[in-house]
Amino acid sequence: MIGAGPKFQNYDRAGALSAPDAACAAPRQARSRRGGSRRWRGIALLPVLVPLSFLLVQCGQAPGAGTLAANVPPKTSGDSFDDRFPQPQFRDRFPTASESFQQRQASDLPSHQRTAQATAAQDTSQATAPAAPAPYRVASLEPQLPYQGPARQQDLTTLVSMKSSAFPYFGNNPASEAPFLNISKGDRRGHRSYSGRVYWQDETYNDNRVLVHVPDTFDIRKPGVIVVFFHGNGATLERDVRDRQLVPQQISDSGANAVLLAPQLAVDAADSSAGKFWQPGGFKRFMAESSEQLARLYGDPNAAKAFANMPIVIVGYSGGFLPTAWSLEVGGISDRVRGVFLLDAVYGELDKFASWIENHRSGFFVSSYTHYTARRDQELMHMLRV
Repeated sequence: MIGAGPKFQNYDRAGALSAPDAACAAPRQARSRRGGSRRWRGIALLPVLVPLSFLLVQCGQAPGAGTLAANVPPKTSGDSFDDRFPQPQFRDRFPTASESFQQRQASDLPSHQRTAQATAAQDTSQATAPAAPAPYRVASLEPQLPYQGPARQQDLTTLVSMKSSAFPYFGNNPASEAPFLNISKGDRRGHRSYSGRVYWQDETYNDNRVLVHVPDTFDIRKPGVIVVFFHGNGATLERDVRDRQLVPQQISDSGANAVLLAPQLAVDAADSSAGKFWQPGGFKRFMAESSEQLARLYGDPNAAKAFANMPIVIVGYSGGFLPTAWSLEVGGISDRVRGVFLLDAVYGELDKFASWIENHRSGFFVSSYTHYTARRDQELMHMLRV
């Protein structure tokens, strides 16, 4: 785990980290057992995620530690994203039956036409240029060229509505077994958080969009990884994840063969509620639906199967600790998670993090913390040593 010294006490809780002074990714006894390709793939991704942690902490404007701690149960407009990134269209890429044309090979022509064409082509090539390489066929039932993937010249980023995203959520809060929407005012329903503040469902818990990002260099034929980013409190996908923290750009600039998923949690609110990620199998359903959306954005529907089996790295930033912890505990695909990266985010749920670490020795777990979360990180390390 990576920590920041006391000199940051005058900073905002998500202030700049300039000199980490401690590190611990897992218990000592786990280190000797780690090995194999999964471990090295996770280690290779660390240079990508460590710069991400510093930039997120530097630019963070999340609520204070007291507000975040209130999310832990007691031990008892303008230029819109859609305008700038319209939903991609695939009609040109996949023509309908009425738009298709009959593809014919030279062997389909009568013999006298094939001879005439060959003679004409030979005369032309001799008169105008040196002999060209032997031709190859690209339009046939059995292509002779290897599949090269869809040609893209820029990153692809969009917002997609998904039924399996965190909200809206009408179930119970597992911490209390009471309905999550525990406040009503006329026809409106809302949630009173642990801090006592009321957030209304139609304003705060009604956005089911997910930011999906595929870098232009991503190649489905190569080993890849899906990065799932759970944002912090007081955030929106457009203003914070995309424009302020530049998470999609960091994924592209890293050069890693990775794609990004970032679900919208509570909209611009000091609340860490996990919504559908509280439910058993919720994270598994989210990743299954996301594989179809990633394949559609990538431009190859056949890539859905590869995305559905691709390893996952979860990044939980600040208030994103709650959906991270519950996705690991009850998400249904914790074995597919190769690593967890917490950015000043250990505000609770220590038992869930410790359980995942103990049961996934080939994965990696990194916690980058400031003095606001240092005590909880120390508790987590103590739990792992016992």
